[in-house]
Amino acid sequence: MKRRQLLGYAGAGAGAILATGWLNQAQAQTSGVTIKSLGHTAFLFTGGGRRILSNPFRQIGCTAGFPSPAVAADIVMISSLLFDEGYLNDLPGEPRILTDPGVYEFENLQVQGILTPHDREGGRRFGTNTVWKWTQGGVTIVHMGGAAAPLGVEEQILLGRPDIMLVPVGNGPKAYNPAEAVQAVQVLKPKIVIPTHYLTTAADEGCELNPVDDFLALMQGTPVTRATSGALTVRPNDLPSQGMRIQVYQYPTA
Repeated sequence: MKRRQLLGYAGAGAGAILATGWLNQAQAQTSGVTIKSLGHTAFLFTGGGRRILSNPFRQIGCTAGFPSPAVAADIVMISSLLFDEGYLNDLPGEPRILTDPGVYEFENLQVQGILTPHDREGGRRFGTNTVWKWTQGGVTIVHMGGAAAPLGVEEQILLGRPDIMLVPVGNGPKAYNPAEAVQAVQVLKPKIVIPTHYLTTAADEGCELNPVDDFLALMQGTPVTRATSGALTVRPNDLPSQGMRIQVYQYPTA
């Protein structure tokens, strides 16, 4: 009888441990994501037990005055590999590097890369750009990287309606101008829009990007929140229940 009771207690204990593990896993997957701006299109996403870095750059031209974006991460997503983009030399540790479109499976994480042109000439000038989509901390994110062409029907289907959309807005030959960015936002209808790739005080004299206010002027009527720091945590409950809002980050300075 005692042995039977002991086995019962042991089974109950194992069940409790297993249930606790499931609960902790579920909490990690819905606890939100902290998004830290590192300048230009480089961001660090922390949540769900992972650190994901997007688009580390070489400090030159429009990013000359930013501090190095080479921070510790588990996964690094690269939208394009050019002289000043997708700069991997200074990254610490041994993160998993994603550069090509496709579907990548990790434990409790799926990352999808969708191919788009990196210019307005079908990719003939600057090649291709990879748009990244994933869900972290219960929040679905689409990072447009350096998208420069309108989204086609296939891309729209693959991307769906994200919770958060990071979209370049500053013009130039390798990314959306403000009007093109507005069009992309209207197509995907995200809940939160984060503008990227625009003129900041980090730029040298040769930078020809537009300021973020040019994009905001075309989005009149959409609420705008300006962060007082370079990082912000977004939880599923923080997302607008209807409509969208724009989140403008305070960019880092060297």
